[in-house]
Amino acid sequence: MEQQFTEQQFTEQQFTEERLDYAAVRAAAERIAGTIRPAAVVPAAEGVWYALEYLQHTGSFKARGARNFLAAHHRAGTLPGAGVTIASGGNAGLACAWAARAQSVPATVFLPANAPRVKVERLRGYGADVRLVGDRYSEALAACEEFAAASGALSSHAYDHPLIAAGAGTLLDEIRAGLPGLDTVVVAVGGGGLFAGIAAAAREHGVRVVAAEPENCRALNAALEAGRPVDVAVDSVAADSLGATRVSADALAAAQQKNVRSVLVPDTEITAARRALWEEHRIAVEAGAATALAALRTAPEPLGERVAVVLCGANTDPGDLSAAEV
Repeated sequence: MEQQFTEQQFTEQQFTEERLDYAAVRAAAERIAGTIRPAAVVPAAEGVWYALEYLQHTGSFKARGARNFLAAHHRAGTLPGAGVTIASGGNAGLACAWAARAQSVPATVFLPANAPRVKVERLRGYGADVRLVGDRYSEALAACEEFAAASGALSSHAYDHPLIAAGAGTLLDEIRAGLPGLDTVVVAVGGGGLFAGIAAAAREHGVRVVAAEPENCRALNAALEAGRPVDVAVDSVAADSLGATRVSADALAAAQQKNVRSVLVPDTEITAARRALWEEHRIAVEAGAATALAALRTAPEPLGERVAVVLCGANTDPGDLSAAEV
């Protein structure tokens, strides 16, 4: 039975306990309804379906969490006039800027000075104030934190916040609606926001979750081995979207539950899966999104009878996919 959860109860819980559970996912679904694109679920092969979340606003699932984060603060009266700030030149930064524009509040996004110009221009296209600082993400993050303290802007995070993860978790019930009888969902893991949110919803319905990571971007898998979040090296073709050096505590807690399996895949299989998506379906996704399919393709035995593979983002240059075609 689904838990009944009022907005007032959620606000009280979220801003004190900051708990991630299915009730929080359901509250997020109510909060962002009508503002995000429901995920399409399409058949791909015998017993396998794709969840086309790369069609989401801003090109990735991150829009769900960003929209939920800002909407929750707006309803609670804790969204400051100074707006929101984040250090991220990737999908999280784009989603934050998009969600801030929808709430008519400023978004200040910090990036390293060597960030690709295309990302800077996309962020500015969403109305963000882009600040280029230093040569490394850590320098941009430090500047973001200093700005938040001085300006009163609300600090957002790419993945490590219950509101962000709960928003991402709304995807699971949409997949279930499009695929009755779903028994397994395969999802790529970076910092763990999408995985943690999906796992919270999947646990409610007895759905298995396969958490897929590149062999050399294995923050979740390493945390499971150590029994706590630990820093890991990042060196993968999928590092631009899955390159978190440390997984969230919520993601680790989710991975320690039953019906969750951690899988590592080599870069060669990620690249092959990404190209297969293009050649067989004309789907162009990030290497991070292809990591989920790589886990399915390399599994020594079937992962389930009705399996959904989440294709979570498409902010990529498709040139390398078509270059070989003549």
